Amino acid sequence: MLENRKILVGVTGSIAAYKAAVLIRMLVKEKAEVKVIMTPLAKAFITPLTLATLSKNPVLVDFYNAENGDWNNHVDLGMWADAYVIAPATANTMAKMAHGIADNLLLTAYLSARCPVFVAPAMDLDMLAHPATRHNIDVLKQFGNLILEPETGELASGLTGKGRMEEPEKIVEALKKHFSRKKKIPSRLKGKNILVTAGPTCEPIDPVRFISNHSSGRMGYALADALASQGARVILISGPTSENIADPGITLVPVQTADEMYTECRTRYPHMDGAILVAAVADYKPKYRAQEKIKRSMQNLTLELEPNRDIAAALGSMKKKNQFLAGFALETEHAVKNAREKMKRKNFDFIVLNSLQDKGTGFGTDTNKITLLDKHNRKMEFPLKTKQEVAEDILQYLQTII
Repeated sequence: MLENRKILVGVTGSIAAYKAAVLIRMLVKEKAEVKVIMTPLAKAFITPLTLATLSKNPVLVDFYNAENGDWNNHVDLGMWADAYVIAPATANTMAKMAHGIADNLLLTAYLSARCPVFVAPAMDLDMLAHPATRHNIDVLKQFGNLILEPETGELASGLTGKGRMEEPEKIVEALKKHFSRKKKIPSRLKGKNILVTAGPTCEPIDPVRFISNHSSGRMGYALADALASQGARVILISGPTSENIADPGITLVPVQTADEMYTECRTRYPHMDGAILVAAVADYKPKYRAQEKIKRSMQNLTLELEPNRDIAAALGSMKKKNQFLAGFALETEHAVKNAREKMKRKNFDFIVLNSLQDKGTGFGTDTNKITLLDKHNRKMEFPLKTKQEVAEDILQYLQTII
């Protein structure tokens, strides 16, 4: 899967730099063409000679060679690569990436890259947990970078916790998965602009508490990923979730409340070819939001709720002839009947019915079992599958109606 792929590897100043040698060796064994950029500090942890020998290409560190004046063109590097893997990525480098600072060759190549960028953080657990680092990682995710989450284990500091760079074997697998998806580009989805909603919404009660649900966002993110891998341009409007976007063809729009999701959907849908509404949007919100934390008392507390605006109905009323609209339904009784009624009421072209009755389905699982119903009275039942496989099934049907 990686044969003849051009992989640019960026190595930063971390004790985990030794893993870059293993990664490069594995990529070369997969017959990829590998070039390496190091930050100046990375040379303190592993020598350019080692990485040049393993990659079979000169290692680049500086903008130019002081001895002969040769210029290392970061634009050419960014255009050359099919994928850019920054491993290890220090907190310092990620902070600069998040804020557009370009004070070394690795960073200028990052800002010039037209390919997917994979980032493998490595640092001590407290650095990783610091709000500044978490913020920078979130920013990089929103930019479309693919974050390879660090593992938990013994760290160089002697502490044990999350911060170990992802193992080279898993980084190679992530690259293989990415390129295997890229081969599946059916023309009917390529170039389409599609809106997807995902995750829960959070409706504040006071500055501390909120109403929400158990949605993990995995199904919506799997659908967005599958659409992007088939050439669609995806706008993913997502409530709070720990899921990561896995393709630079996805534009993430983070929201918190149903009102925020409603506004984003109504604003963006007129410019889309279609939308798939997967988010578990709260039907109700507190009528009054306390400005200060509600103090505990021995008396009962009554919380008055009011309905949120109906996103699906709003988009259904806006839908044009050249657009499609689909949604999900989670039912506990009279499932097919209720789902068909919802499909008609919301003006959906099709609806995906989930059930909480089957093992391995529902919120927080990696699998799902669906029944797809459409406006032509067709009913398509699927066995239990991973959510990525479910997404592929849904897109196979979608291609028959667009």
